[in-house]
Amino acid sequence: MFFGSCFSLRHFLVASIFLLTAHCSLLTASGQTPESVETLRIDTDLVNLNVSVFNHDRSQPTAALQQKDFAVFENGEPQEISFFASAETPFDLVLLLDLSGSTADKIGLIRKSAKRFVDAARPADRIAIFTFTADIEVVANLTSDHKALRKSIDDIEKPTGGTNFWDALRFVVEHVLSKSRAEKRRSAVVVMTDGVDNALPDVFGDGSLTTFDELIQIVRSTDTIVLPIYLDTEKEANLHNTPKSAYVLARQQLALLAAESGSPVYQARKVKDLEGVYEQVIRDLGTVYSIGYRPLNRVADGSWRTVTVKLIGHSELGVRARHGYYGVKTGR
Repeated sequence: MFFGSCFSLRHFLVASIFLLTAHCSLLTASGQTPESVETLRIDTDLVNLNVSVFNHDRSQPTAALQQKDFAVFENGEPQEISFFASAETPFDLVLLLDLSGSTADKIGLIRKSAKRFVDAARPADRIAIFTFTADIEVVANLTSDHKALRKSIDDIEKPTGGTNFWDALRFVVEHVLSKSRAEKRRSAVVVMTDGVDNALPDVFGDGSLTTFDELIQIVRSTDTIVLPIYLDTEKEANLHNTPKSAYVLARQQLALLAAESGSPVYQARKVKDLEGVYEQVIRDLGTVYSIGYRPLNRVADGSWRTVTVKLIGHSELGVRARHGYYGVKTGR
């Protein structure tokens, strides 16, 4: 999917909501009901998990693993793994950069660190780069031409406007990476932000049309990994427009978004710290395995199913993965 250089998230989401409402009306008229956003759509009954493996001793490398090294449990019951992709399988990556607030004055450092992200990625990884304030801007669409990406990064300019973080992340997950999922490619969003959306309580400005609760359900219902990098801008904030309470809530929300993907929240105290953080993110993505299973419980009751992934015979390693899903089967 190709996008123009800049477009309004608010206008796009208003149009999307209108189309969704019309679609739901047609479904209701024909005797059907739309799926709840709180359910995971399981085409062909396959539950997909992205499992990050790490060594408890960070100084030691993580050995390559095979399907036999993993065990999956749903509500405590062992499940049979029917799909397995190794850590070497490439990703489609979107680098989503928050250029609002204090980061707007550090464009040079942001460009430099973004190039380090591209350099750290594997040659087979496709990368797209987007920036956002109140609107979202395309720096580069998905491509494996890393030389062209570096050139595009030079075009990132100082923006103006508020912060519609929730709308921006929703747009990337639902629309930018939709083709990647259709092509069965693994996908991830690496988002650099302080997490403060103008829609948060007592924050000046309109903010996102998407609520945070809606965003959580969208992230929960997708295979795309969300990896937040928290950039600490609190000390430079205008507390009249953005109170300390907003930063506390924003950090909690970033932790919730990360937990839904089974990923950590990365930390950058200053913009210049981003270079090292980006390299760590790429290293961690290099130890992510994709696992799929068809659950033994086929009852379409919408209940929450707790999922646990364990390693067999590797006490030196740990795993992170999503905690579960809402079980509703959907037809094609």
